[in-house]
This record gives sequence, C-alpha cells and structure tokens, in this order.
Amino acid sequence: MNLMRLALIGLPGSGKSTVGRQLARRLQLGLIDTDQLLEQRLGCSIRDFFANEGESRFRDVEEQLVDELTQTHDGVLSTGGGVVLRAPNREHLHQRCHVIYLRSTPEEVYRRVRHDQNRPLLQVEDPMQRLRELFVLRDPLYQETAHFTVETGRPSLATLVNMIVMQLELAGLL
Repeated sequence: MNLMRLALIGLPGSGKSTVGRQLARRLQLGLIDTDQLLEQRLGCSIRDFFANEGESRFRDVEEQLVDELTQTHDGVLSTGGGVVLRAPNREHLHQRCHVIYLRSTPEEVYRRVRHDQNRPLLQVEDPMQRLRELFVLRDPLYQETAHFTVETGRPSLATLVNMIVMQLELAGLL
C-alpha cells in the first residue's frame, strides 16, 4: 500500500471536502473529491442522479469509482458520506488507504449544512432527525473502516488538519 493514499470518511457535512483540500495542500498531495468526480462522470448532479436513477444505481457507480481510485490515486480522497454503506467500499478503503474518520455529531452537521439544498439525503421534512438516523446507521461502519478518528467538534479548520497530521506522524506515516 502506498503510504500517501489517504481517504476521508464521515457524515455528509462533516467537512471531508474542506479538510481534504487543506490536508492535500499541507502534505503537498493531490486531492480527488469523489462526489465531484462522480458528477463529472454522471454528467449531472448527484441530487439529479438520485432523483432519476435511484440511490442503488448511484451506489453501483460509486463502488466502481472507489475500487478504481483506491488502486490508482496517490494522495487524498474525499469520499461521499454514504460510501461506507457497501462492504466492498469499506474493504477497499481500509485495505488500500489510510482512512481518517471525521466524526461529527448530527447537531454539528446540521449547524453546518442546514441551508445547503444540494444534499439529497437531507431534503426531507425533518433533516435533524434524518441526520440522527444516518449517524446511528453509519457511525459503526465509519469506525470499522477507519484507521484514525478525529472528532470535528468546534476546532478550526487549521486545528483539524493539524490533528490529522499529528496522528499520521505518530503512526510513522509522515
């Protein structure tokens, strides 16, 4: 396994894209945001694809991409929040990457994303309840997949990146 193959996982809105950009810059690595790449390949937004093709078809395409990227991308992968729902994704990420779980409470996520209309799973009557359900379902899967867990809480972006770098250093990866 390439020592610089890092993957960020966590709930939608936990900061994977933002932290990924800063972490990649700090470590002078490339970054791929899987959701952005999926939208390029699909030719439409994930939200539209969900609406037209359904979540199962989306997860099929996502699974193919994760398999490909975990073998070929040297750098940071910022994954979609539901990537851990499929066992092959969890296995490929855990075996081929150093996985960092950005662990956020549903309340923290809601505070960050409550005005974001581009999150298909949160376009429901009670998004806070939906986030609680996602957390209960996914937290064990994120924990199973991750090598490192960083509680996002309220630290600044710079502090979060420093916490990740410190964990990677302590593990002898940097």
